[in-house]
Amino acid sequence: MKAREVSPRKSKRGLLIGLAGLAAVAAIAVSGILDRFHADRVLTRVTDVAAVPTVSVVKPTRDTKPNELVLPGDIQAWYTAPIYARVPGYLKMWYKDYGAVVKSGDLLGEIDAPDLDQEYERAKGDLKTAMANLKLADITAQRWQKLVNADAVSRQDTDVKVQTYAATRASAEAAQANVSRLGALEGFKRLIAPFDGVVTARKTDVGALINVGSGVGPEMFEVSDVHEMRVFVRVPQAYTAQIKVGMKTELALPQFPRRRFPAMVATTAQAINTSSRTLLVELHAPNPAGELMPGTYAQIYFELPADADALRVPVSALVFQEHGLQVATLDATNRVVMKNVQVGLDMGATVEIVAGLAAADRVIDSPPDSVQTGDLVRVMGDKATPSGRAPAEHEQVSEATRPAEARQ
Repeated sequence: MKAREVSPRKSKRGLLIGLAGLAAVAAIAVSGILDRFHADRVLTRVTDVAAVPTVSVVKPTRDTKPNELVLPGDIQAWYTAPIYARVPGYLKMWYKDYGAVVKSGDLLGEIDAPDLDQEYERAKGDLKTAMANLKLADITAQRWQKLVNADAVSRQDTDVKVQTYAATRASAEAAQANVSRLGALEGFKRLIAPFDGVVTARKTDVGALINVGSGVGPEMFEVSDVHEMRVFVRVPQAYTAQIKVGMKTELALPQFPRRRFPAMVATTAQAINTSSRTLLVELHAPNPAGELMPGTYAQIYFELPADADALRVPVSALVFQEHGLQVATLDATNRVVMKNVQVGLDMGATVEIVAGLAAADRVIDSPPDSVQTGDLVRVMGDKATPSGRAPAEHEQVSEATRPAEARQ
């Protein structure tokens, strides 16, 4: 049999079909390579963009309202007098207890001092003897002066009698002084209130042994004048220039959570304590109803005038680095510029910046710890890329990865 001959026309058609197939395969391969290259390029760009930190920006503000400074303080009585015994003995009776309202001169208690009583009676007897001897010496001296004028006695003997009278008079005066001293001590058996006030302590009882002295052992009574109170507060050195005598303040007490009590700056120590770097300030607070009690803890609210030149930023914007206290600001291209600042008043959530910052600066709130000058950042809420232009549709991550996902 003869082999079938292939028509030249059919051979040419098969060749064209083969070439077309190869071209299609090549086109698909090139398209895939281009898509993958484009996706890698866009993904690299998006990764670079994602590596740029996003920050929130705040504007420094000026506060024309007075600043409120709150500091802890202690309330003390206007006067406080601990009552100690001046004579030994036993407590005979007390008449005023804790919280008793007393007037000046009111009897608080009595001391039984039999030893003192006996000594006082003996001193009065000695005084009587001295007065009798003084009278006899006076009579004798007068008689001898008359006799010496008649030359009946010697001048020497007369001088002795006169000087004996002088010595006896001195002894009588000493006896009188001793009686007066013991009489004063007898008065100290009565414990009296030194001024109008309230009994804030009673540390003795009937029959208790009484020792003499001030500061030796506990006091017997304590009386406090509470018509007006003294409030002591230590003000940090940074605020002392704004504390003026006559400044009005308010007191807040834990037992009165919804009330404020008026007070006024009366004086200051005029010296900074070197250990705490604070100024001791004394306030006066009226207490007509007796609601303020000695020893009470209080919070003192000062209204400090605002500094018109100071700027206020959140405390979270401050950065503590090796260069000192700084804030991170942004320039026009969203690059970080670190600025050294000087802090004024610390108001808790915000602080005053008195130097180093301008009102037009954009300040990064809560900047990263590693932030440095020249770092590129993205501002939260800004749709532009760090380079300043908006990303095209074909540069989105989803568009870049779509061909690979389709191939999967």
